[in-house]
Parts: sequence; structure tokens; C-alpha cells
Amino acid sequence: MASDITELKKQIFYEMLNLAGRVFILVNYAEDVIIGNRGFLPEEKEKGLVLVFNSRMNFEWNAQGISARLVFGPKSEKCFVPSDAIASVFSPELSAQFSVSPEKPEIPPKKILKPKREISATNKKVVKVDFRRNRKKI
Repeated sequence: MASDITELKKQIFYEMLNLAGRVFILVNYAEDVIIGNRGFLPEEKEKGLVLVFNSRMNFEWNAQGISARLVFGPKSEKCFVPSDAIASVFSPELSAQFSVSPEKPEIPPKKILKPKREISATNKKVVKVDFRRNRKKI
């Protein structure tokens, strides 16, 4: 399933790039994302980093992710973004966006609550259990 989502991200990325000439990606912070020496700023670690790609840039999207030299202010940085770190692909010109939700942790199923039981010991060997509920009559 993950490879299907990766291929879909890649296909949408290139379609938007061909139609609009540029495309934006929202990159979530992850240890394997490389943004040159710059790295992620504290706010970007929380909210993500938006990167812009245009049709004139030299970049490669292979099975592992996108490799490119990107410019931040006056400095060019060697970058690598794994496909899993791409949260969104969007184009303001096309008013289009493709987003992927982060993986949700597996939540254990809720425990089924059993009715309360009244237990009384009549002697040490026999236990009497009363399964009847006290119902109020209206």
C-alpha cells in the first residue's frame, strides 16, 4: 500500500508540474530528510517545510525520494526528501492539493465491559453469584 501512495504522489507531482510549471510539496520533519547544512528550523520541525519545484530545475525522483539542489536565500543546499516524508503535493495555480494523513498508531480494541455481579460466599467452598439486575420501576 505504501508504494501505491508513493507512486500516486509522484504521478500527481509530475502532472501538476506539467500543467502549471511549478509544484509545492509539504515535507514533514524526519531524521532521514536532508536539507543541506540548513536543516529544519524549530517551527518547521513542528509544522513542516514547504519546498518549491519548477520545470527548469534539475532534480530526480527515484524509488527512495527526491534529490535536488535547492536555494535558501543566497545559499544552494543539497537536499534529499524521502517519499514517506512528503505530506502534501499542491499547486496554487491549479487550486489543487493531494495530502496524505500521517500513519495513525494502532489502537487496541476497547474492552467489553461485563455487567457487575453480586458475589456472596455462603461458605468457603461454594460461591453464589446473582446475575439479576436491580431494575427500577417507573
